[in-house]
Amino acid sequence: MIRLSRAVPLLALAAASAVAACRRNPPAQTQPEPAAGPDADAIRRAREDSIARAEQARRDEEARRAREAEEARRRAAEAAGNARAALTAVVYYEFDSAELTDAARSTLDAKVPAMAANPGVRIRIVGHTDERGSDEYNLALGQRRAAAAKRYLTERGVEGGRIDVISHGEERPAVQGSDESAWQQNRRAEFEIVAGGASLNAANR
Repeated sequence: MIRLSRAVPLLALAAASAVAACRRNPPAQTQPEPAAGPDADAIRRAREDSIARAEQARRDEEARRAREAEEARRRAAEAAGNARAALTAVVYYEFDSAELTDAARSTLDAKVPAMAANPGVRIRIVGHTDERGSDEYNLALGQRRAAAAKRYLTERGVEGGRIDVISHGEERPAVQGSDESAWQQNRRAEFEIVAGGASLNAANR
């Protein structure tokens, strides 16, 4: 009985110590996962907006580049057309003459930069006359007209080897008729591009 009475206080002391320890160290509380709410939705929308803006910026950049490429093609085509028009422009002469008029010189002046900008181009100058005069005389006159145009170009720096000259005399009239209006249009030198005309550069003025 004496031993039992001593053990009881010890057991009571141990129990009290355990209770005190439990009070000092409460069980750990787990934090619940944040539920999807206004903040999460805002973040998602912002992310989606950012992706959409980036995609739109990419499409805008592609469209801009396409417009620039199309504009470059348009300008190149326009420049090529202008160069071709300058190279093939017809020169006209007075009756029974191979002398160059002021208008003829102006037309030839426009060919010089076009030839310089397109060193691979070769041309043929074809002399023509109206129907008056003999065939032989008109063939010679057409040749003199073509040669006069070539000489004018070579004197301004165009290499002579890039220019051929021939004459058709009265054989190939531009306009049918036997009056001054027709004759005036038939007294001419025509210019044909015989090489290097597939892709022309703009003339540098």
